[in-house]
Amino acid sequence: MEEKEILDDKKYNKLIVILSIAIPIAVAALFGIRLDFELPVFLPPIYATINAFTALILIAAFIAIKNKKIVLHENLMTTAIWCSVVFLVMYVLHHMTSDSTSYEGNYRALYLFILISHIVLSVAVIPFVLITYVRAITKNFEKHKKIAKITFPLWLYVAVTGVIVYIMISPYY
Repeated sequence: MEEKEILDDKKYNKLIVILSIAIPIAVAALFGIRLDFELPVFLPPIYATINAFTALILIAAFIAIKNKKIVLHENLMTTAIWCSVVFLVMYVLHHMTSDSTSYEGNYRALYLFILISHIVLSVAVIPFVLITYVRAITKNFEKHKKIAKITFPLWLYVAVTGVIVYIMISPYY
């Protein structure tokens, strides 16, 4: 590895640590802030759709890289990251402007299991996504491949369970 790449890795590592800590703290803090207005758009079905698109994009990116379509893979992964960012902004805005909805159906234990695992893994996947992305952009492809084998199923689980949580809670909105 070249000296410049090592310096880039160190620079990115600090940023990854900062973002991996700051994002969950900021989201938790923003949940405590209540904005006294309603957004003109009903956000949950929109951000659930973004989660569904993210899952499909991740699968398409996986297929692309298996078929050695590297540029397509890069573009899809960048799109998946931006979808996740847009999702997060919309999710936080929704929770800052709306009351929480609780699940009251017959499958409450299943719902809570999916919801809790989704929330825990959505926080845990942040550094994995960032590290995987940095290893790609710094062309450290061997390490990129190793961590991508962990990142992909975690991220896909988070995206898919986000949709499942929405489908299960949507009758109670």
